[in-house]
This record gives sequence, C-alpha cells and structure tokens, in this order.
Amino acid sequence: MTTATGGCTFTLSQLETLEAESVHIFREVAGEFERPVILFSGGKDSIVMLHLALKAF
Repeated sequence: MTTATGGCTFTLSQLETLEAESVHIFREVAGEFERPVILFSGGKDSIVMLHLALKAF
C-alpha cells in the first residue's frame, strides 16, 4: 500500500520494516544490559520511543 502526503510517498511495508528493526534493537539492548533506561521528555520523539518500547515488550 502506498500513501501520498504532502508530496511524499511512503510505502507501508518500508515503514513496517523500520518498525520491526527498531523493536529488534530494543530487545537486543534489553538483553545486553542489566537495567536499560529510556529518557522521556514528552516530545514527539519520546512518544515514538515509548510506542516502540511497548511493542517490544
């Protein structure tokens, strides 16, 4: 599926691939360290990180 927004075209499968890779990295880091942390400021980047962390665990 392709979505056009503001002159940009995104392929959903590419976004899903990036999301899956991010979730994999979260799980890798959690396995590597004793007490991993995520800094949260409440901004858009932090919200995305929280979403990915919830998906990972």
